Amino acid sequence: MPRQHIQKPTEAELEILTILWQRETATVREVHEIINDRRPTAYTTVLKTLQIMTEKSLVERETEQKAHVYRAKIEQAATERTFAEDLLDRVFGGSAAQLVMRVLETKPASDKELAQIRQMLDEAEGREK
Repeated sequence: MPRQHIQKPTEAELEILTILWQRETATVREVHEIINDRRPTAYTTVLKTLQIMTEKSLVERETEQKAHVYRAKIEQAATERTFAEDLLDRVFGGSAAQLVMRVLETKPASDKELAQIRQMLDEAEGREK
Protein backbone atom coordinates (compact mmCIF):
# COMPACT_ATOMS: atom_id res chain seq x y z
CA MET A 1 0.00 0.00 0.00
CA PRO A 2 1.53 3.39 -0.92
CA ARG A 3 2.37 5.65 1.96
CA GLN A 4 0.08 8.61 2.42
CA HIS A 5 1.98 11.93 2.70
CA ILE A 6 0.24 13.98 5.34
CA GLN A 7 0.63 17.36 6.87
CA LYS A 8 1.64 16.85 10.49
CA PRO A 9 -1.30 17.72 12.75
CA THR A 10 -0.91 20.05 15.71
CA GLU A 11 -1.47 18.73 19.23
CA ALA A 12 -5.09 19.99 19.25
CA GLU A 13 -5.72 18.52 15.80
CA LEU A 14 -4.23 15.20 16.85
CA GLU A 15 -6.56 15.08 19.86
CA ILE A 16 -9.56 15.54 17.56
CA LEU A 17 -8.25 13.01 15.04
CA THR A 18 -7.86 10.45 17.82
CA ILE A 19 -11.52 10.92 18.73
CA LEU A 20 -12.57 10.55 15.09
CA TRP A 21 -10.42 7.43 14.59
CA GLN A 22 -12.08 5.85 17.62
CA ARG A 23 -15.64 6.84 16.70
CA GLU A 24 -15.31 6.95 12.86
CA THR A 25 -17.64 9.97 12.72
CA ALA A 26 -18.70 12.65 15.19
CA THR A 27 -20.47 15.97 15.31
CA VAL A 28 -18.79 19.10 16.62
CA ARG A 29 -20.91 18.78 19.76
CA GLU A 30 -19.77 15.19 20.36
CA VAL A 31 -16.10 16.10 19.89
CA HIS A 32 -16.55 19.12 22.15
CA GLU A 33 -18.16 17.03 24.92
CA ILE A 34 -15.30 14.53 24.91
CA ILE A 35 -12.60 17.21 25.00
CA ASN A 36 -14.50 19.34 27.51
CA ASP A 37 -14.70 16.35 29.88
CA ARG A 38 -10.87 16.35 29.92
CA ARG A 39 -10.42 20.11 30.28
CA PRO A 40 -12.61 23.19 29.82
CA THR A 41 -12.78 24.02 26.12
CA ALA A 42 -15.08 26.38 24.25
CA TYR A 43 -17.41 24.88 21.65
CA THR A 44 -16.31 27.55 19.18
CA THR A 45 -12.67 26.51 19.63
CA VAL A 46 -13.50 22.94 18.62
CA LEU A 47 -15.62 24.18 15.70
CA LYS A 48 -12.86 26.49 14.43
CA THR A 49 -10.23 23.75 14.77
CA LEU A 50 -12.41 21.36 12.75
CA GLN A 51 -12.91 24.05 10.09
CA ILE A 52 -9.14 24.53 9.84
CA MET A 53 -8.64 20.77 9.72
CA THR A 54 -11.12 20.59 6.84
CA GLU A 55 -9.13 23.23 4.93
CA LYS A 56 -5.94 21.24 5.59
CA SER A 57 -7.64 18.03 4.34
CA LEU A 58 -7.16 16.29 7.70
CA VAL A 59 -10.91 15.74 8.07
CA GLU A 60 -13.94 15.87 5.84
CA ARG A 61 -17.41 17.13 6.66
CA GLU A 62 -20.65 15.44 5.71
CA THR A 63 -23.26 18.11 5.04
CA GLU A 64 -26.28 15.94 4.29
CA GLN A 65 -27.48 16.04 7.88
CA LYS A 66 -28.54 19.08 9.89
CA ALA A 67 -25.56 18.75 12.24
CA HIS A 68 -22.18 18.73 10.57
CA VAL A 69 -20.63 15.29 10.92
CA TYR A 70 -16.86 14.95 10.61
CA ARG A 71 -14.64 12.00 9.81
CA ALA A 72 -10.87 11.67 9.63
CA LYS A 73 -9.59 11.97 6.09
CA ILE A 74 -6.12 10.70 6.96
CA GLU A 75 -5.29 7.24 8.23
CA GLN A 76 -4.18 6.69 11.80
CA ALA A 77 -1.27 4.47 10.71
CA ALA A 78 -0.01 7.09 8.23
CA THR A 79 -0.14 9.76 10.92
CA GLU A 80 1.68 7.55 13.41
CA ARG A 81 4.38 6.84 10.81
CA THR A 82 4.83 10.56 10.15
CA PHE A 83 5.32 11.29 13.85
CA ALA A 84 7.57 8.25 14.35
CA GLU A 85 9.78 9.17 11.38
CA ASP A 86 10.07 12.76 12.62
CA LEU A 87 10.94 11.64 16.15
CA LEU A 88 13.38 9.05 14.87
CA ASP A 89 15.23 11.60 12.73
CA ARG A 90 15.15 14.61 15.06
CA VAL A 91 15.82 12.94 18.41
CA PHE A 92 17.50 9.61 17.71
CA GLY A 93 19.62 10.45 14.67
CA GLY A 94 17.74 7.88 12.59
CA SER A 95 18.56 4.99 14.97
CA ALA A 96 15.54 2.72 15.37
CA ALA A 97 17.44 0.70 17.99
CA GLN A 98 17.94 3.78 20.19
CA LEU A 99 14.29 4.70 19.84
CA VAL A 100 13.09 1.21 20.82
CA MET A 101 15.52 1.01 23.76
CA ARG A 102 14.38 4.38 25.14
CA VAL A 103 10.73 3.47 24.72
CA LEU A 104 11.18 0.17 26.56
CA GLU A 105 13.15 1.93 29.34
CA THR A 106 10.38 4.48 29.71
CA LYS A 107 7.42 2.12 29.71
CA PRO A 108 7.86 -1.63 29.91
CA ALA A 109 6.01 -3.59 27.24
CA SER A 110 3.43 -6.25 28.06
CA ASP A 111 4.11 -9.88 27.16
CA LYS A 112 1.76 -9.51 24.20
CA GLU A 113 3.58 -6.38 22.97
CA LEU A 114 6.97 -8.10 23.36
CA ALA A 115 5.70 -11.03 21.28
CA GLN A 116 4.57 -8.58 18.58
CA ILE A 117 7.98 -6.85 18.66
CA ARG A 118 9.76 -10.22 18.36
CA GLN A 119 7.56 -11.13 15.38
CA MET A 120 8.35 -7.80 13.70
CA LEU A 121 12.08 -8.35 14.30
CA ASP A 122 11.88 -11.86 12.81
CA GLU A 123 10.07 -10.47 9.76
CA ALA A 124 12.65 -7.70 9.38
CA GLU A 125 15.49 -10.22 9.56
CA GLY A 126 13.75 -12.34 6.92
CA ARG A 127 13.56 -9.37 4.54
CA GLU A 128 17.28 -8.63 4.99
CA LYS A 129 18.36 -12.15 3.93
